Amino acid sequence: MALKCDLCEKGSKKAANRSHSKTKTLRKQKVNLQKLDGKKVCTRCMRTMTNKAS
Repeated sequence: MALKCDLCEKGSKKAANRSHSKTKTLRKQKVNLQKLDGKKVCTRCMRTMTNKAS
């Protein structure tokens, strides 16, 4: 399962956790994906779809 939006192709980003001693630990920031009619859609696309519908 790919962590990408089916509409806008938005994917995960690279980020870093920082400890008190400023040690950097790399991690992923995942996209907030929701299932909508069998598609994986990010919440930003869901918002724009509801705004354009009204």
